Amino acid sequence: MLSFDLLNHYRHLSQAVFTVVDVETTGIYPIKSRVIELSVLQASLTDGVITQRTSLINPGVIVPPPITRFTGISQAMVDTAPPSAEVFPAYLPSVQRGTLTAHNLEFDYAFLQSEFQQLDIEFERSEDERLCTVQLARLMLPELRSRSLPNLVQHFNFSVGASHRAEADTQACWLLAERLLTEIVNESDEELLQRFAQQWLPLKYAARLMGYRPSVARSHLQSAGAEGRLVGQGKSKTWMFRRGDVERVILEQRGDQQLSWF
Repeated sequence: MLSFDLLNHYRHLSQAVFTVVDVETTGIYPIKSRVIELSVLQASLTDGVITQRTSLINPGVIVPPPITRFTGISQAMVDTAPPSAEVFPAYLPSVQRGTLTAHNLEFDYAFLQSEFQQLDIEFERSEDERLCTVQLARLMLPELRSRSLPNLVQHFNFSVGASHRAEADTQACWLLAERLLTEIVNESDEELLQRFAQQWLPLKYAARLMGYRPSVARSHLQSAGAEGRLVGQGKSKTWMFRRGDVERVILEQRGDQQLSWF
């Protein structure tokens, strides 16, 4: 979406009830890893936190030692916990309500879908019923070098428990969403669009907005004098461009004269 659409999208979302989720898992791939802890928090900008529920889960597999070191969740802790077949059906009504929200929602959503699928339960939320606070932070906090949840907790001095536990991470995610969405509600269009314009977009996302292949998008942007930088190392290197420059080029190509906010 372009900035005008993003502004309207997030202002509309700000009126919703948010269902904030976080999962701790035995690995990073749902196809071969399982959830060992789940927390679901429901809140709104009007009422604050409404409910929160957290459960350890027996995954029926070994918890790798690196995961225990990372999360603090040991094999002994999950061995005495209820299995996923008992836990996930009890959470289904909650995760089907409100706007599903997480920090890097793609990760948590994939694990939720995988766990429900193993129980032959269909779980699907449309894109307009989802909010990823990583994406929101990239848009609203372009000056920060890192938008990982632990770093954002430190940056804003949020009062939550240790990171990488589901309860604390859902609380941190909600505090972040609450803060940034409140700013979107209260700041003027001009102020917000200027902030949005500073976001660094990876070339593949810029290309998607422009409707071009990445190589063609990069050529158009560089020809138009767009500010770009090459980041990463080795094969992971990618070009990044300012959202404002990308949208300026798009609007110029459309013949749109609404460029003053850049």
